[in-house]
Amino acid sequence: MLIFDAHLDLAWNAIDWNRDLRLEVSEIRQREISQSIPGKGRGVGTVSFPALRQGKVGIFIATLLARLMRPGMMPPIQRYESMEAAYGAARGQLGYYQAMVEEGELRFIKTGKELEEHATGWKKTAGQGEPLGFILSMEGADPVLNPEQVHHWFELGLRIIGPAHYGVSPYAHGTSTEGGLFPPGPKLLKEMEKCGMILDVTHLSDQCFDEAMDLYGGPVLASHHNCRALVPDQRQLTDEQIKKLIARGAVIGGAFDTWMLVPNWVRGKTTPQETGVSIRHVVDHIDRVCQLAGNTDHAGLGTDLDGGFGREQSPVDLDSITDLASFPTLLKQRGYAEADVEKICHGNWIRFFKNALPTG
Repeated sequence: MLIFDAHLDLAWNAIDWNRDLRLEVSEIRQREISQSIPGKGRGVGTVSFPALRQGKVGIFIATLLARLMRPGMMPPIQRYESMEAAYGAARGQLGYYQAMVEEGELRFIKTGKELEEHATGWKKTAGQGEPLGFILSMEGADPVLNPEQVHHWFELGLRIIGPAHYGVSPYAHGTSTEGGLFPPGPKLLKEMEKCGMILDVTHLSDQCFDEAMDLYGGPVLASHHNCRALVPDQRQLTDEQIKKLIARGAVIGGAFDTWMLVPNWVRGKTTPQETGVSIRHVVDHIDRVCQLAGNTDHAGLGTDLDGGFGREQSPVDLDSITDLASFPTLLKQRGYAEADVEKICHGNWIRFFKNALPTG
């Protein structure tokens, strides 16, 4: 079964964490352990190119992540004192992806035609001899120097922007904050709509979510989000927000970060073992999206498995992203038919992007 993962921070891991993603996950872990590299997630990472292949994750959204430094910002990652520095860092991450394209590891997907060709090739060959395909997204719009620069980024191949991440961006309030769009925010959305840039509502504050949904008329997605009804936290989507996304034809990617899967998780203290959190809890969130929609057309995967954590904050039955290969079986055990399993694993994202990307 082909898997489409709607959120991976690959370039950030490769550059800031200095991980050679061409290696096996076990080798990356061993290098970090032997070098005594400090920090959360070190020595217990779960993502690499070989692991993606083994898990049949043949298509994914890959991010540019370069944020401004903000007082009290959590988590304290990607810290830049100026938007110009954030822009430079994001261009460097883009350079990494381009290098991996030249190496034959990745395929840069920018149009609906390219996506269809890539998915067809993977299904025919089960990924044998095929590069891993990616669509480029920006998580937090801090590297966009002004709203008009969206067109420049689109020409470079960027196809998705989430206006904010944790804290605030120059354009919007994000996770763990309250407030709406900043003055440049509506202009950013206007320019995004003009050039065909897709809006990712992930990480937007509740007020920003509402404002962005009202102002932006183009295609919308939620790349890595779970359900607030199951895990109460502002980082999650309310049922009302999910219904608004469904009405706009969006797809919502279920995230695998354990604090988003079960309630009362304390990051840095709670462990997967003591809660028993497993991949089936992701199915719980996906199932709620499907129940709210009345169909299986709006649920997908957006694992975020390399998003600044490793096995210490992943489902207990997941050693690496290779284990996504078990996900179709879990859906079938929950009663989902084969056709619906295919939609959730890859079909919904492929349909969404064939419509949202330039035709080519």
